[in-house]
Amino acid sequence: MKLALKIDVDTYRGTREGVPRLVEILKKHGANATFLFSLGPDHTGRAIKRVFRPGFMKKVSRTSVLEHYGFKTLMYGTLLPGPNIGKRCGEIMRTVRDDGFEVGVHCYDHIKWQDYVAKQNVAWTVKEMKRACDRFEQIFGEPAKVHGAAGWQMNVHALRQEQRLNFDYCSDTRGTHPFIPIWNAEIIACPQLPTTLPTLDEILGIGDITPDNVAQHLLTLTEKQPSTGHVYTLHAELEGMKLAAAFDELLSGWKAQGYELVSLQQYYEGLAPSDLPRHEVIMKEIPGRSGLLAFQGDEFLA
Repeated sequence: MKLALKIDVDTYRGTREGVPRLVEILKKHGANATFLFSLGPDHTGRAIKRVFRPGFMKKVSRTSVLEHYGFKTLMYGTLLPGPNIGKRCGEIMRTVRDDGFEVGVHCYDHIKWQDYVAKQNVAWTVKEMKRACDRFEQIFGEPAKVHGAAGWQMNVHALRQEQRLNFDYCSDTRGTHPFIPIWNAEIIACPQLPTTLPTLDEILGIGDITPDNVAQHLLTLTEKQPSTGHVYTLHAELEGMKLAAAFDELLSGWKAQGYELVSLQQYYEGLAPSDLPRHEVIMKEIPGRSGLLAFQGDEFLA
């Protein structure tokens, strides 16, 4: 049974410090993964606007944002200029690729995409995706084949653009199994490999869950293996830094449970694309995260 590891790299610090640490841990366990990079400026500090979003402050208080991201990162885009991740960290990204890991596009400006894309028009959406894909091609010398949206935030224009850009598959949604996305009865011919498990920042601080036992809690959710396996999203700023020990424990636990730890590409290769069910993409709240996320809705049977 396959468990795909999808690594969202959101920040400049996460790229410089978290990514090399994750590569080290993955190699230790003989595990594969897909790294999805933020490729433009790090404007993490602008997330302060989310203070007015329902549930945001509760999440911040549970997950120690300052501890995980660092004071300097939280100033980028406000009191400090945001470093351009793609321009400064291209060599690190190419090293990940050269070490045998799949690489893809997360976004250009993480905060801009996560906070605004849901309500934006086609011109805005295409421009942001083009900036990210152009920078990816500058760094790697070839087009990206996989996209995973920042904050699981999408709109119909972004889904259509993924089809036009010939992505092999994407992982922009939350759900339970791979599917062909439908938006208001419109079929988008680019398979979705949704994140099927909660992220660490969604469950830390809930009840008695701490950094010391969060791995064991997550492992209880994967004891029963679903027929289509799992996709787990981790973050370079969390599992690659303060929560590295928990990630190491997760990999050991998943291997003991019999999972093959793979990239999204390897996960997709085990599917039969022509047999994938069609599901509506809806916007929905999920426990432990503020705001609405792109979510796998009901199967479309028409």
